[in-house]
Amino acid sequence: MTGARKPMLSRQEALDFLLAACRPVTDAQMVPTIEANGRVLAADCVSGIDVPAQDNTQMDGYAVRAADCAGGAATLPVSQRIPAGHVGEPLQPGTAARIFTGAFIPPGADAVVMQEQCEANGDAVTIRHAPQVGEWVRRAGEDIRSGSVILPAGTRLRSQELGLAASIGLATLPLLRRVRVAVFFTGDELTMPGEPLAPGGIYNSNRFLLRALLENLGCDVTDFGIVPDSLEATRAVLREAAQASDLIITSGGVSVGEEDHVKPAVEAEGKLAMWQIAIKPGKPLAFGEVGKAFFMGLPGNPVSSFVTFLLFVRPFLLTLQGVAAREVAGKPLAFPLRADFDWKGDRRNEFLRVRMNGNGGLDLFPNQGSGVLTSTVWGDGLVDNPPGQAIRAGDTVRFIPFTELLY
Repeated sequence: MTGARKPMLSRQEALDFLLAACRPVTDAQMVPTIEANGRVLAADCVSGIDVPAQDNTQMDGYAVRAADCAGGAATLPVSQRIPAGHVGEPLQPGTAARIFTGAFIPPGADAVVMQEQCEANGDAVTIRHAPQVGEWVRRAGEDIRSGSVILPAGTRLRSQELGLAASIGLATLPLLRRVRVAVFFTGDELTMPGEPLAPGGIYNSNRFLLRALLENLGCDVTDFGIVPDSLEATRAVLREAAQASDLIITSGGVSVGEEDHVKPAVEAEGKLAMWQIAIKPGKPLAFGEVGKAFFMGLPGNPVSSFVTFLLFVRPFLLTLQGVAAREVAGKPLAFPLRADFDWKGDRRNEFLRVRMNGNGGLDLFPNQGSGVLTSTVWGDGLVDNPPGQAIRAGDTVRFIPFTELLY
């Protein structure tokens, strides 16, 4: 007599399990900052300078002593001109210095009056404003103090982080190596675009979909292509892929059909620690290990493959890459928005393809089937709908934009 089937894990239970099992990479290398986009810091970045290095002006205008302009209408001789990148002479009392955005404030000056409040008269300027001390002055170190950590280890570098690192003069950065991911795809029906489509065949959209998703996340991808539907062939590719990969990802073959060979192949070559999640689309998601490589088997239906990658593979990969737990835990962001549709709900946690409309609400793609890849192009995000939850037009739902999930 067989025992009762274990209940499927919820999305959060499955995600917690995956992240707890993950062993982040630790190998580090120095990489030019200009080439570090999308990579992960292996160590803290500490500034060796103040930014700004000295007090400087936020505006084009005139550097003055505020006391010389207290009356609100002072005419002062212009003693010097200070463009950005040049150092001025000390400002003598009763004079002004023509100054341009970013230039250092000369010693003796304590305020800047914007040029719109001034009238130039030959070698003199009339200041028609009574400035406060510090007006339009950026103070030395107000952005960054020398000795401060500007970017902690585990930071995934975007354009703004790279700009910040460059602002303190860092030409190279200590980065964790790229994660190595092997992919292969099962199914005798799969055909590559450009090849004749045989009766019963389908084009292999998942190969293009998953490779692009992995490239978005900065992975080094090894593509083993389409593997024949046999246990022996699947085991052979798993063994080869495990030799030089941190993670193996497959598409298809993880369900319960007679031609679904990935699950038994992983159990023969390694171990399977998790299988089937209570979500829709995407129930047959498998996780385990083959040799020293992690394994994640995604469903073959393209929407199921897409959704399970976004919800499970992406946070697992971020953790594997060494991204700080605080960043992984805080993503993706969900926003409360109005549903402009009705939906009957399901016993599983559903992820519905929707897009925002011009009235601030969400429209539902009419066909939510797991093979309808059009819905992922038409939509701009997912509604995270709890198990057993019906939706009525006007209800507030949790909307996760694709911008929170793709990178």
